[in-house]
Amino acid sequence: MKSFIAQFEVIEDNNCPLYEVGECFRLTERSFTPPEKKEVCLILVREMTELLFVLLGESPDGLADGEEKRYSCSGCTGLIKFRLIPGSDAAAVGDEELPLDTEQQALLGRIVDCPLFKTVPPALLREMMEFFREERLKKGRILMRKGEPNLDLFVILSGQLSVDDGPVHISTLGPGEICGEMSYLVGNVAGATVSALEETILITIGGEHFNRIIEQSPSVQLFMAQLLAERLARANTARSQSFDSCMQGRLREMAPAELFQILHMHQKTGVLTLYLSGREAEVAFREGCIINAHYGELENQYAIYAILAEREGVYIFRTGLSPHQMKAAEIGDFMALLMEGVKRVDEDRGVH
Repeated sequence: MKSFIAQFEVIEDNNCPLYEVGECFRLTERSFTPPEKKEVCLILVREMTELLFVLLGESPDGLADGEEKRYSCSGCTGLIKFRLIPGSDAAAVGDEELPLDTEQQALLGRIVDCPLFKTVPPALLREMMEFFREERLKKGRILMRKGEPNLDLFVILSGQLSVDDGPVHISTLGPGEICGEMSYLVGNVAGATVSALEETILITIGGEHFNRIIEQSPSVQLFMAQLLAERLARANTARSQSFDSCMQGRLREMAPAELFQILHMHQKTGVLTLYLSGREAEVAFREGCIINAHYGELENQYAIYAILAEREGVYIFRTGLSPHQMKAAEIGDFMALLMEGVKRVDEDRGVH
């Protein structure tokens, strides 16, 4: 079977954030390759996938008639126009199936029905099998911890994983599902803590190897974009539901500054109670703004500054305020309070 390959050249750039006039990219029936050292545009990938079916439906004579074909993207903050380079639709050599050893063949049989791997072209999947590692997690073991580096992607073969953001349970993942995609896609740092609820078997894919898969397959790119959107929506819903009732946890899992920012961002109304070094502190929020605070003999902004310096203790947030508290004035601009408090903490620790 011969492969379709088409080369395109950017001929017009109207404020496109990624690509420039003169740059070229390639489209095959299996992959989209952006210009060298440039990122993949998911909007363009979606449109090139649609264009692929159009080009595959044209007759060989129609593709080789010498006519310069021009196209354009739908654009985001900008757009590009590009042309099909005449004669670039070359026939590649026939596909040759890469031989696998017995262990790799067995593993391929176990992963081929996973939603992610269904989107990977079969030849590319076989080619990448040597880079897949099977791992076994015992119950209770932490796979990744929020805030720590993670460079790998994981696919669950059996068992269950719990995804938690401090005290907030985000989701439970089972066979066929992926974890590690958030850190892979948004900065190589885990956005949540993932632990095994039972003995779990995983496939581990190094980020550098998954880069090759995602760069060569538009379908994988779209799958990952959709997965990221779904996971973000799920995480936001879980956090919102937690805040709507009662939230509690330990400061070692969520520092006071982060806790204050989340309550402010979600415009929460209620009282945050903290138990710190044998003393109790309270911070009242009305629609995300701080209206009063107490910590020992300290009040309002000075109490906030002292709380921000704490790293050990537990907290609980309960919704609702008394009618009197609902009428109280704010003690100051939220971001100004936070910035001043963080500045004082850094100065006390000798951070410059």
